Amino acid sequence: MFIAVDFDGTIVKHKYPQIGDEIPFAIDTLRLIQSELKHQIILWTVREGELLDAAVEFCRVRGLEFYAVNQNHPESTMVNAPRKLMADMFIDDRNFGGMPDWGFIYNALKDRPKECLSVNIFNQAEQSLPKIKKRGLFR
Repeated sequence: MFIAVDFDGTIVKHKYPQIGDEIPFAIDTLRLIQSELKHQIILWTVREGELLDAAVEFCRVRGLEFYAVNQNHPESTMVNAPRKLMADMFIDDRNFGGMPDWGFIYNALKDRPKECLSVNIFNQAEQSLPKIKKRGLFR
């Protein structure tokens, strides 16, 4: 499976253009997803140039190497690459419904990988949220 992962707010806390503190377990979990579950991790970020290089280096010194960075394959060039990244899954703090914790992501990929692709795996996470009393059309 190809998994595209955002950097700011997902691997590190938001502090753009600086690099924020690592979000607990983010890099460790991504390394496990690569080594144990054998998925390919693509860094998917708005960072470019030196800011992108700094993000890649931040991860590299912590033992996380990416299959590709902001492209589908390592050998792609900006000339022949499509604008849309083709990944099986995207992990981003700006997901609809927010981002689950890294333990939930790892366990879902480990225990129910097919469900991660075919259904809303986050329904279980929603069940733990407090219910909001509806007051109108949308609430």
